[in-house]
Amino acid sequence: MTTTTPPTTAAQQFALRRHSPVQRLQHLLHAHPAISPFLVLVGSFVVFATLNPRFASPNSLSLVLQQVAVIGALAVGQTLIILTAGIDLSVGAIVILAMMLSAKLAEEQGLPGVLAIVLAIAVGAAAGALNGALVTRLKLPPFIVTLGTLSVFTAIGLLYSSGQSVQATDLPAVLSWTGESFPVGRFRITAGVVAVVILYLVVGFALAKTAWGRHVYAVGDDKEAARLAGIRVDRVLLSVYVVAGAIYGITAWILIGRAGAASPNAITDANLESITAVVIGGTSLFGGRGAVLGTLLGALIVGFFRSGLSLAGVDDQYRVLAVGVLVILAVAVDQWIRKVRS
Repeated sequence: MTTTTPPTTAAQQFALRRHSPVQRLQHLLHAHPAISPFLVLVGSFVVFATLNPRFASPNSLSLVLQQVAVIGALAVGQTLIILTAGIDLSVGAIVILAMMLSAKLAEEQGLPGVLAIVLAIAVGAAAGALNGALVTRLKLPPFIVTLGTLSVFTAIGLLYSSGQSVQATDLPAVLSWTGESFPVGRFRITAGVVAVVILYLVVGFALAKTAWGRHVYAVGDDKEAARLAGIRVDRVLLSVYVVAGAIYGITAWILIGRAGAASPNAITDANLESITAVVIGGTSLFGGRGAVLGTLLGALIVGFFRSGLSLAGVDDQYRVLAVGVLVILAVAVDQWIRKVRS
């Protein structure tokens, strides 16, 4: 008498699918969002170094680091907000407002450099607090709030500065100190790059090792579930916008050193570029998943593509096209990874 094997149950079939290579890859990328941008960064480095060996030279890589410092700093604050399923379109306007207020007061009123830096950070935090209050108190969508404050902060910065730039030579030396460079082996790094690295380390530690960081992820993942778990959602959201604003204030200081001036026309594309770095870095636009390490890799990827394609003699419009394709692919991968929950 022969025995027959019972048909596979639905639960067993699900288990088999769950442990398939594709499912394991989805789980891995969901748990470690920085893996995808890291692989893209390594791949782009190899390709561009092959196309033009000058790309891998210390001088070229040092320049890339200096170029991505400002956007990389902005992207830290943008990451915090996107982790809560929000978005900030006012990042560039906040930087310009903080930069022009501190620079003008230092130039015209003789405000000491250190106090000017503190003022820039305070202005950024206050602007972030306004965004956060509108989101948490009036329950307005972050996209609409920051789209409106983008115009408000830009107008205030232009009116206060009369549309005029302030050269670094007219400011206290500490305000342009972030533009000072020093050798690190064969590389040449600016103080601004070091400041950005410290910023990533501090925020990365806060997100990974503190209760506040866990609350940020919980709120971004599911606000209602976080509220039922006892998390004060509105307070967390407000704190995120305030911290992000303070980071934008620090970025204003870095920008003065990088540009050698405080200009109301600086970083006109900062809003989109900061979002681009965050998205390419693996942070989900739906909130709750991502890390600042991925954002740093995303900023470097954009810098690598622009520098590498430029050295390869590719037209500037194709460089813009390449970055756009990267963003679309990153969002597509994010959507695929999110299916791991279903």
